Amino acid sequence: MVLYRRNRVAGGTYFFTVTLKNRSSSLLVDRIDDFREAVRYALQKKPFRIDAFVVLPEHLYAVWTLPPGEHDYSKRWGLVKGHFCSRLVKSGMQLRKNARGEYDVWQPRFWEHTIRDDKDFAHHVDYIHYNPVKHGLVTRIIDWPYSSFHRYVNAGVYPPDWGGEGQDWDQEYGE
Repeated sequence: MVLYRRNRVAGGTYFFTVTLKNRSSSLLVDRIDDFREAVRYALQKKPFRIDAFVVLPEHLYAVWTLPPGEHDYSKRWGLVKGHFCSRLVKSGMQLRKNARGEYDVWQPRFWEHTIRDDKDFAHHVDYIHYNPVKHGLVTRIIDWPYSSFHRYVNAGVYPPDWGGEGQDWDQEYGE
């Protein structure tokens, strides 16, 4: 098995891109309650802090901070992915399995970036929140319901009309 090089910083903060295998699917938003329950399950089993999150139809972006002394974000994503699939199967959905016996719902891995400083953190959080507009799902960020943007607005970090015209979003973030 190939050992993928991942930067593991105990107590670190990370940006993630996680994708369904079927890039034309809308499973994540169609089954948002199952996905939310999968995240709650992972939080209960292996705690972490969700700094920012957006769920799009077939992929998602997140910024997580792990507890001091911990660096195993892969285990946490495994819990989210596995529990989501389990909930789908329990609901009666027929899911194919791959050659390894895993449900063929998710791309096998994910993209990760270790957040370096406050500027990097703010940059990635902005990117996460702007993504529903970038992908043409809504014209105003506030209209996308599956985002931590609403939490940031309620906390006074962003105004409700944040992310309008004139912002530069042509940077690479691991898609």
